[in-house]
Amino acid sequence: MATLSKPSADQFRNDVYAITRLIPVGRVSSYGSIASSIGAKGAARRVGWVLNGSFSVVPAIPAHRVVNRLGLLTGRVHFPENMPMEELLRAEGVAVEQNRVVNFEELHWDPMVECEIE
Repeated sequence: MATLSKPSADQFRNDVYAITRLIPVGRVSSYGSIASSIGAKGAARRVGWVLNGSFSVVPAIPAHRVVNRLGLLTGRVHFPENMPMEELLRAEGVAVEQNRVVNFEELHWDPMVECEIE
């Protein structure tokens, strides 16, 4: 019986970066949606850890567009002081109140649907 091999840490990181770069301006995705889209359902926290290390990556990773499954800006504490997550989202037209994306359900970008990933 063949078993699927677990992607390397580099491959996982590269996949997270690639999907995150696809999130359109003015939209948000979730850690879990990204994990599922790269075949790592249940690895939402791992996606968060990868994005926490993405602030100096070139070309830029729009990590500010990734929130938790409820639309909460749980990753905001990891953003550099000179680029707060909430301000980056607002600059793209995303309304944020009490550290939560307003109209999250309408703004949620699901790579499994939007990119027709199987």
